[in-house]
Amino acid sequence: MQKDNKLIIFLAFASVYIIWGSTYLAIRFGLKGLSPWIMCTFRFFVAGILLLTWCLSQGEKFPSVASIRINGLCGILMLCGGVGSVCWAEQFISSSLAAIIVTALPFWFVIFDRKKWSFYFSNRLIIGGLLVGFLGVVLLLGFGHGSQEASYKAGNELPGILVILFGGVCWASGSLYSKYRTTGSSILMNGALQLFIAGAFSALIGVIFGEWKHFHFAKVTSSAWLATLYLVTMGSIVAFVSYLFLLKVRPAAQVSTYVYVNPVVALFLGALMAGEKITGIKVIALLVILCGVLLVNIPSYKTSPEHA
Repeated sequence: MQKDNKLIIFLAFASVYIIWGSTYLAIRFGLKGLSPWIMCTFRFFVAGILLLTWCLSQGEKFPSVASIRINGLCGILMLCGGVGSVCWAEQFISSSLAAIIVTALPFWFVIFDRKKWSFYFSNRLIIGGLLVGFLGVVLLLGFGHGSQEASYKAGNELPGILVILFGGVCWASGSLYSKYRTTGSSILMNGALQLFIAGAFSALIGVIFGEWKHFHFAKVTSSAWLATLYLVTMGSIVAFVSYLFLLKVRPAAQVSTYVYVNPVVALFLGALMAGEKITGIKVIALLVILCGVLLVNIPSYKTSPEHA
């Protein structure tokens, strides 16, 4: 029984590390046949319906209006703002570069979590980590977007980087709002609502940008549908559920190590399967940002009772 449990934990970590790291490449393939907000609509909406159906079939009560409202805002900020920004930006930048930029996400949590400012900004390691991470982002802004493949739209690399950085702000804001607001629903129900509402909101954004006017099922390539199916099943359900499971059985600091692994997976998968270039500046910027993330997290590792 213990061996089975260890195997399940191993597989859960593998899915969070590898699957989440591979979603950046899946998004690139999906964009070859679908516009970004339509792809987000299918990804979030279908995953949300499947999870919601599962929760209700297990006897969980339908959520309250307050729960729907809180999860709706969280879903819009985290999924439409955070994930949606990556989908939009990958029209102009490589999947590996997008993953490297997302690695800066922990810095936004430090900056926007006001309730912990007294701890964060009184610690030299955290302040040093913020400065190091900022240096890594500056390297990408200044040197990391000048050699994109011909398949990308020239001149839009910098806006793509800035949009992902803004998406990180949205993800951190939504996560912190979720953290400090109780809903009365289970974690799976919260996730289902967030995905469902984010899917509906993505559809609305697609209408605003005119994406649905040019959408035809028959014209979407099979590879784009397969990529979207992968994002629905593996990215938004399997990896997400694995992440929730790990948070229950392993220390949170250990689970958060996916932040260090995802960009490495994305970097090599992009080079292996999509011909993306692994430039020296990408590797340097990734290492600098990861060093900053490590410095920011060291105090939490030291003080966490789970590691005592």
